[in-house]
Amino acid sequence: MASALGLDFGTTNSVLALAQGASTRSLYVESPAGRFDTTRTALSFMKGPASLKVEAGQAAIRDFIDNPGECRFLQSIKTFAASALFQGTLVFAKRHEFEDLMHSFLARLRDYAGDDWNGALRRLVVGRPVQFAGASPDEKLAIERYGRALARFDFPEIHYVYEPVAAAFYFARKLERDATVLVADFGGGTTDYSIIRFESHGGRLVATPIGHSGVGVAGDHFDFRIIDNIVAPLIGKGSLFKSFDKLLEVPSSYYANFGRWNQLSIFKTLKDFAELKKLVRTSLEPEKLEAFVDLIEHDEGYPLYQAISATKMRLSQEEETEFFFAPLGERSRRTVRRKDFEAWIAPDLARIEAALDEVLATTATAPAEIDRIFLTGGTSFVPAVRRLFDNRFGQERIESGGELLSIAHGLALIGEREDITAWTIAA
Repeated sequence: MASALGLDFGTTNSVLALAQGASTRSLYVESPAGRFDTTRTALSFMKGPASLKVEAGQAAIRDFIDNPGECRFLQSIKTFAASALFQGTLVFAKRHEFEDLMHSFLARLRDYAGDDWNGALRRLVVGRPVQFAGASPDEKLAIERYGRALARFDFPEIHYVYEPVAAAFYFARKLERDATVLVADFGGGTTDYSIIRFESHGGRLVATPIGHSGVGVAGDHFDFRIIDNIVAPLIGKGSLFKSFDKLLEVPSSYYANFGRWNQLSIFKTLKDFAELKKLVRTSLEPEKLEAFVDLIEHDEGYPLYQAISATKMRLSQEEETEFFFAPLGERSRRTVRRKDFEAWIAPDLARIEAALDEVLATTATAPAEIDRIFLTGGTSFVPAVRRLFDNRFGQERIESGGELLSIAHGLALIGEREDITAWTIAA
């Protein structure tokens, strides 16, 4: 029977894995929406006859789509973890703090997983980014919030491991000789690096962490660039409104809220949205702001998320593709070229590369000293990201795989080790 549960609580997707000895298996969750080994990190709340109905993952998405206007939907909740500004959000007049949201999500996964979760599990091993998402992330606050959420479950032991370290451990099983490995983990909200030296002593894998770095930039930022350049101008970004005898530009903060998936989940409840609706009356292009208000009031954020994500994925395979979002009509139809997308994300790529430079510099590791590079996470498919590593290290040293599962399985494997404290980060 498995004794360790690995939890990859991700910005976009979450994964559970069980370990027994040297083997692992994904823990499937069976919800009203189906059976999955990867769960979307999303929550929905609906008023029931006697109590609040809570769903998570794909089931939450289905409830949201099937009950427009009646369902409170939240996604990308992980990005709130390290924000001192986030003091909770109202769900049907009741305030939910971060730890309430995290617990609600994981409690539904526990319910969906059944006996696999409820068995004789001794350890919960939780992944955490090297640097949490946000402009000024408070790491201590994030871990305290994680701790309060996880303490509500009955695990005898809870350990935290850097996500790229877990991915490195998963990858190291395939190594045929001693190697210095760089893992680059591209999540939805963060990009994290770890350099680890793996050696085999008497048939036992021994790892020496060399260094880590991270930056709060990843796939969601790339999505934002598409929204900012294609969608935002259609809904009033850059337009003007009258204020007494002056013409002023519609505040760009509205579009920052709209373009971040986590903020979009709560935008309808913010003061900014109430102010936006007032601006329609004095706008020089009211039809654009009306379209903006309609998108929010009709909960079109998730369909937009799907359209943007699909566009980004196609650009990983094609030089150009068409973007179209039906709620905005034909005026949203546009050809998007990969070279334009790469120009939009250039500032984000620079920060991702700077974090790579940092881990190499602080550990005094030359690129030639890295034997293998393991890229994991969906953003690793973006050609501009892949090119960054090809140019630095050469294609022959780069591997990828298990983009969604490697972290959870690595966490579970670490959970089975007697020397687990050598891999963990103090809470």
